[in-house]
Amino acid sequence: MTMSGRLPEPYGSGSGGANLADILERVLDKGVVIAGDIRINLLDIELLTIKLRLIVASVDKAKEMGIDWWESDPALSSQARSDELARENAELRARLAELEPGRAREETP
Repeated sequence: MTMSGRLPEPYGSGSGGANLADILERVLDKGVVIAGDIRINLLDIELLTIKLRLIVASVDKAKEMGIDWWESDPALSSQARSDELARENAELRARLAELEPGRAREETP
């Protein structure tokens, strides 16, 4: 048995092979959905169900599909954070007005 002194070519370096950037571009452009369910039963009694959904897509593609939850999540969006603070402030002012009707009118400009 003789072995040649040549090492195998690295993955994807051959002609026609797509590089990682091309694959990533295609995935983000088209989007990929992975879905799965895990169910744990004991004697025909369902103990646990976990539903997994994973979507990999670009922001533009996600918006095109109607997915934009990150825009209203205060942990991810400064605009959503300020909107939530303004809503909370309005709720607190309304509660204060209910508790102290005469005083709240005096403070309102």
